[in-house]
Amino acid sequence: MTVSAPDLKAFLLATPFFGGLTNPSLELLISMLVERNFDIGATVVAEGEPGRSMFIVKSGRLAVSKRANSGSVVPISTLGPGDFFGEMTLIEMQNRSATVIAASPTVLYELTAQKLYACYKADIHAYVIVLQNINRELCRRLRRADDRIAGHQMGEED
Repeated sequence: MTVSAPDLKAFLLATPFFGGLTNPSLELLISMLVERNFDIGATVVAEGEPGRSMFIVKSGRLAVSKRANSGSVVPISTLGPGDFFGEMTLIEMQNRSATVIAASPTVLYELTAQKLYACYKADIHAYVIVLQNINRELCRRLRRADDRIAGHQMGEED
């Protein structure tokens, strides 16, 4: 289902993914989003599967995990409204790096790589802002991961 809601613009502009976009650019990207609904326990993406889209969380809660070499499942993070995930596959075109499961009924907005490429062709300025926003979020996540690793090395609690 294509997205269209009066308060959707305000919600999206408040997320890290859409910050700094002009109204026409935001309208273009909104037209490219598809709403997806997931029941509790549903797997949204699975580690290792091909990925060609990313998701913005409208509502609900999701659990992100990775499989350890031993085969056990390691919790990575929890996502909620305004968060986004799956963007790594749009940048590096690799398989999914983690599994994401709906921990509650969840509504997501999906943006495919094909639609992002259409954004590039139609509005290069919006495309650059979106990539900058993705890169900023990836840097934040890398800093948090660095801090967690350093904390584990020092024997600190999370």
